[in-house]
Amino acid sequence: MERRVVITGMGIYSCIGTSLEEVKQSLYEGKSGIVYDQERKEFGFQSALTGMVPKPDLKNLLNRRQRISIGEETEYAYMATIEALQNAKIDDAFFDEHEVGILYGNDSVSKAIIEATDIIREKKDTALIGSGAIFKSMNSTVTMNLSTIFRLRGVNMTISAACASGSHSVGLGFHLIKSGLQDIIICGGAQEINKYAMASFDGLGVFSPNEANPAKASRPFDSSRDGLVPSGGGATLILESYESAIKRGAPIVAEVIGYGFSSNGGHISTPNVEGPATAMRRALAQAGIQPNEVGYINAHATSTPLGDANEARAIYEVFGESNPHVSSTKSMTGHECWMAGASELIYSTLMMQHGFIAPNINFEQSDEASEKLNIASKTVNKNFDIYLSNSFGFGGTNSAVVVRKLKE
Repeated sequence: MERRVVITGMGIYSCIGTSLEEVKQSLYEGKSGIVYDQERKEFGFQSALTGMVPKPDLKNLLNRRQRISIGEETEYAYMATIEALQNAKIDDAFFDEHEVGILYGNDSVSKAIIEATDIIREKKDTALIGSGAIFKSMNSTVTMNLSTIFRLRGVNMTISAACASGSHSVGLGFHLIKSGLQDIIICGGAQEINKYAMASFDGLGVFSPNEANPAKASRPFDSSRDGLVPSGGGATLILESYESAIKRGAPIVAEVIGYGFSSNGGHISTPNVEGPATAMRRALAQAGIQPNEVGYINAHATSTPLGDANEARAIYEVFGESNPHVSSTKSMTGHECWMAGASELIYSTLMMQHGFIAPNINFEQSDEASEKLNIASKTVNKNFDIYLSNSFGFGGTNSAVVVRKLKE
């Protein structure tokens, strides 16, 4: 018998807030977290815009041995995980008595690799890199460090799937718990925001050049959109079997009921319509619901001309006249890349909990594709029971997750 999967804790460290309460308020107010970064301009960036998050102070939280092994993305993930565990009522002693797993999305460790390489180039001696460098520079840095810090004994893997990484981590965690292989899994996504991580992306010329007005630069679905804005941080969701949550008296935030995936099978960076549509249909089918039961769609829409248009076509193809509200929280946060699929589940769950739909800010004029959608250009006070969140990535990887309020 397949088990139900619920969310019992969430934690967020993003450019629109470093706590659930702060983020909820930013979402409701349509507050942008995008800034102009002079350091990027001096480094040679075409666009110096970015989402910015504060550097965590971990001195009172982790010992020196732990701190030297973790890089920027893991710092964000750790801060988000602390909040998520606290909200799930999981304390430190819990890990010694229960098997807990971790599946986290991450697809780059640029800063750690470059810093280590710079030392070798200058000193001509690899011994001077330091003992923690290897643990910072592997793509699985988040899961290897967090599993050690929290003494996790369950599944332990990093999901690397470009900008769908965080979403796929939740989808795979959902399946492992649903099938009875695990009871509790820490899922999420993290993204470094340093200049090294985003330089090659900037080189593609896909970032918005609107440096004069950072808060207006990310314009998903708007006809005048001219590129995305990079961002990052950390987002953690505690997934748990319904039985486990009830047994330990855990707070149940929401229930994950569907996960759909697909691959476009085409161009490495140009998205299509059918791949995303397939992922959405699969998610709905697994959830056992009809399109008209979905009250809100958190779109992947990054503010690129072709990507947004094709997603709009895919959403209309699947949902048609049922016309649920749609918004892209990337209008406020920018594109949080490997983190986005997890953070946007948190953003959407906060909306569902508190009865509102966050605005797709900067949406002033629709184009031929977006005019068919019910895009929330301003905050909508609305109760809804089910939402779908889309995440797509380079290589044509697609993920769609369906979440609902708990039904007893």
